[in-house]
Amino acid sequence: MNVRLHNTLTRSTEPFQPLQKGQVLFYVCGPTVYDYIHIGNARVFVIFDSLRRFLERCGFRVIYIQNFTDIDDKIINRAREKGVDPRELAEEYIAEYWEDADRLGVRRATHHPRATENVENIIGLIRVLEEKGFTYQVHGDVLFDVSRFPAYGKLSGKKVDELIEGARVESRYKKRSGADFVLWKSAKPGEPRWESPWGPGRPGWHIECSAMVLRYLGHTIDIHAGGTDLTFPHHENEIVQSEAATDHPFARYWLHNGYLNIGEEKMSKSLGNIVTVREMLKQYHPRVLRLVLFSTHYRKPLHLDDEVLSSAERYFERMKNFLRNLSFIEEKVQQAPLCEGKEQEAQFSENIKKCRERFTEALAEDFNTAQALGVVSEFFRTMNRFLQPERGRWSRDTTAGIREFLEEVEEVLGIVPAEEMSVEDRLVQELVEKRQEARAKKEWETADTLREEIHNLGYVVEDTPLGPRWFRTEVESAGDFSVP
Repeated sequence: MNVRLHNTLTRSTEPFQPLQKGQVLFYVCGPTVYDYIHIGNARVFVIFDSLRRFLERCGFRVIYIQNFTDIDDKIINRAREKGVDPRELAEEYIAEYWEDADRLGVRRATHHPRATENVENIIGLIRVLEEKGFTYQVHGDVLFDVSRFPAYGKLSGKKVDELIEGARVESRYKKRSGADFVLWKSAKPGEPRWESPWGPGRPGWHIECSAMVLRYLGHTIDIHAGGTDLTFPHHENEIVQSEAATDHPFARYWLHNGYLNIGEEKMSKSLGNIVTVREMLKQYHPRVLRLVLFSTHYRKPLHLDDEVLSSAERYFERMKNFLRNLSFIEEKVQQAPLCEGKEQEAQFSENIKKCRERFTEALAEDFNTAQALGVVSEFFRTMNRFLQPERGRWSRDTTAGIREFLEEVEEVLGIVPAEEMSVEDRLVQELVEKRQEARAKKEWETADTLREEIHNLGYVVEDTPLGPRWFRTEVESAGDFSVP
């Protein structure tokens, strides 16, 4: 499979060719653990975990690293507000991250290194930069001198003389350049500290990721990914400090997902519109949230509002109805496996094959999940025609083909509903069975009462030549799902 990815570094979509054939070295910036992750964070973790799954499906061995930033100004400040030790706060929110990530279906990385576990490596990296003349000290802090690295700005496209200080760079003193950034921060009273050649202190934010990449993946990796807000200064600074230290290219492909907007406004703390994953999971099924995150190409802004979420919920219910119908037909095929006919069988088999090919092609072209979901929608429409009970005959091979495609969709995107019955589903199933018993006894009034009870629960029961089937009202088939 020829995979193409949009490389922020070259500003073009390129054929993906890993440094080592058959293996992908993949690093994703993980959370700074001072609070619950928000839905914008979730977009990063869900998208790039699924890209990892797709690459594995294409036959690559992926070494996937996602870090925890567990020492940082934000952690220290929040710990001070709560009156707890920063390490205790970080442990608390790492545990909260696991709960949210697991519920969202984000798989564990190959390694989840923590900054505090890599301080020795960080100090070693800073010493290399110091020995090569890329650093200077001010008031006990060690800073990187960007004027010593002519290619600074190649990722973001910014020029050094136009740069202002970026996020997390403190203005505690006059620097040689506004773009210079801290590698090692001298200790303040009451803050976590480690001994170093420059006195007690702690790492700067940017150097943490470089040290972890070098330790777990080596001096040149295939893919480095994160949110577009990290392009500058974080990823820009990772590049210069890593390449200055190793004299090798740092990352060959840089991938960045777009912002998440709440309505028409970018989600931000300054606007007070941060929505946490924990809050959203109280209202929506995790797979509904995954559907929303995949509904727009990862590089584009994603607009989140009630209409989008409601649309995803309806689509999710239509998927559940499709699976109920598929199981219903599969049961009948097992009881009396009948073939529709060679010509029609070949037609449906060809449709399944084409959908599988187009699904893979969409993902191979810069991981276009929105287009892939369109293929899945088309697949459901086509297969719903195949699964209509009045047809009377089905092929076991074709139902197996449907299952195989759904398994592929699930393996990569994790959006297919689990075929487990909720309490409400079990209640409806019992009512359907009681109604069928009443019909067999010609107790029509009882059967009508049970039908009405089923309807009041939001379901429809349909009598077919093969027996009754049931589904949610107004979502009989899985149609399109798209975000305006």
